[in-house]
Amino acid sequence: MTKPHRTPDARFAGIPDYPFAPNYLTLSAGLRLHYLDEGPRDGTPVLMMHGEPSWSFLYRKMIGPVVDAGYRVLAPDLIGFGKSDKPTSKAAYTYAGHVAWMLEWFDSLALDQVVLVCQDWGSLVGL
Repeated sequence: MTKPHRTPDARFAGIPDYPFAPNYLTLSAGLRLHYLDEGPRDGTPVLMMHGEPSWSFLYRKMIGPVVDAGYRVLAPDLIGFGKSDKPTSKAAYTYAGHVAWMLEWFDSLALDQVVLVCQDWGSLVGL
């Protein structure tokens, strides 16, 4: 795989209503996946999966109330979106690729008993 594009962090500075700390996982393919991880670590995980052409910003107004209710909220940016790496090869963007990348991320966090909130392609990949 050719070197992916990584949007500079400065491009995300000062985004309204998006005060969340970034978290990153480097996948086995060498791609860096960004995700939000808010709330108590022992809370029931709520996985918020965005679709195309969005990113975790989509859920910015939902995260706070869900965390306030005692849940742990995880909102990844699919590879190619938001703060995650963007492969430069069009051929890299397949359904199977997205599922594999997200499964690797999901397994690395050892998540269990997850409540899934999804939109568009987030539902196809998340389910």
